[in-house]
Amino acid sequence: TVLYKYQHDDGRVSYPLCFIFSSPVGCKPEQQMMYAGSKNKLVQTAELTKVFEIRNTEDLTEEWLREKLGFFH
Repeated sequence: TVLYKYQHDDGRVSYPLCFIFSSPVGCKPEQQMMYAGSKNKLVQTAELTKVFEIRNTEDLTEEWLREKLGFFH
């Protein structure tokens, strides 16, 4: 879970709480399903609204996060 300082185009600042989900590389399909099931339960229980999935953790950059958060203007 990440708390991120987000500067909007109009100058406003917000601090969205983001849940970023990644299953371990090399997981068996059964384990990936188990991870996904636990993710869904957590998202529902915590009432999370900014939930993102990423396959390759090397892709997790500030640019990637800003692009994802752009949806929530």
